Amino acid sequence: MRTVKIHTVNPEVLKPKLFAWAQQFREVVFLDSNDYPQQFSSYDAVLAVDAFTSIKTDYYNAFDKLNEYQQVTKDWVFGYLSYDLKNDTEALTSLNFDGLGFSDLYFFQPRKLFLLKGNQLETQYLRMCDDELEADFQAITNYELQITNEASGYPIEIQQRVLKESYIKKVGQMLAHIQRGDIYEANFCMEFYAEDAVIEPCSIYQKLNEISTPPFACFFKNHKQILMSASPERYLRKEGSKLISQPIKGTARRSAYAVEDAEIKQQLTENEKERSENIMIVDLVRNDLSRTAQPGSVQVEELCGAYTFRQVHHLISTVTSELRDEFTPVQALKTTFPMGSMTGAPKISAMQIIEKLEETKRGLYSGAVGYFTPQGDFDFNVVIRSILYNAESKYVSFSVGSAITAKATPEQEYEECLVKATAMRRVLEGN
Repeated sequence: MRTVKIHTVNPEVLKPKLFAWAQQFREVVFLDSNDYPQQFSSYDAVLAVDAFTSIKTDYYNAFDKLNEYQQVTKDWVFGYLSYDLKNDTEALTSLNFDGLGFSDLYFFQPRKLFLLKGNQLETQYLRMCDDELEADFQAITNYELQITNEASGYPIEIQQRVLKESYIKKVGQMLAHIQRGDIYEANFCMEFYAEDAVIEPCSIYQKLNEISTPPFACFFKNHKQILMSASPERYLRKEGSKLISQPIKGTARRSAYAVEDAEIKQQLTENEKERSENIMIVDLVRNDLSRTAQPGSVQVEELCGAYTFRQVHHLISTVTSELRDEFTPVQALKTTFPMGSMTGAPKISAMQIIEKLEETKRGLYSGAVGYFTPQGDFDFNVVIRSILYNAESKYVSFSVGSAITAKATPEQEYEECLVKATAMRRVLEGN
């Protein structure tokens, strides 16, 4: 049971104080929509801290363990699903190098929860600590922010796991698979990393978020394991019996000139290659959702809608379904995971080829972070445009990727990856 209280606040003043105050806790999840206009949204920002209970496991039977945990707690739980949970859903393996060492799945039940919508802050504390609620609220409102521009302890040298010559060769191999009919599309990723790195995660996250202001920004901390994410993409949301997936495929640059920027956006909506990438993934998502859907309920509510973000334009589609009564919330996740936008089509073949050609275990990158409500609803992002850090081993990593189709040019895909890496590289190197 939780004690609930609502305060009227100034959200722009409160959010940075709430984020800074939270850092005293071992477990933190901070989710921020950055006021991006959305059709499907419950809160503008959410903070969950201080684990009362938790679950951490490798991929083996991970979804069954999460299902039991979610059903037993019947409370708010926050956490992540790593990409390598694919090994629980299919007969797959992950044998590539892993410099981060995060567990495959981690969720916790927070003692203290803050839900911000407009100028209303709803606080929900477990009864065992509800006597701290008012004192905490006063501490947050009186918190004195320390302004720092320091993102790292010293200059960080970012290294590239796959160099250009090797990348072009690997994309050539992927194109050969496409020409043979093994796959139609695959998302091919590569890692950038630094060893013996000392960074200031809060500053890194804030700088990354300021650059992009995305709708699914996330700061996650489990002691020494930290995610700083500026994700623009929703993986899957559940509202009652309705499931909502919003895959992104199709990207175009922004222009500082309004007329040119509008032309670029319009050209994106008409670009055959970009649209085909999106449509192939929409078909995959429709197929995934149909596995748990009430007959005839899978719908494409929007196909290849063009949306503008601070750095890029994206094509986003919205696919929905009605979940059959016999499936639990976790089973809805299991039957659609990993998300189609980060795998390819056909899904299993794409994942097998990805594993063979990529050189790094993806881990939390291209996984998902989100939460379950006590009623069994949920909302999860896609972990992209993100930096991962193991403070114990001092290993920092970010990965980028692009969709490889029959029309892909290896050199252009390589340049697209470098462009996508720019924001993460800039905040880490301090440029």
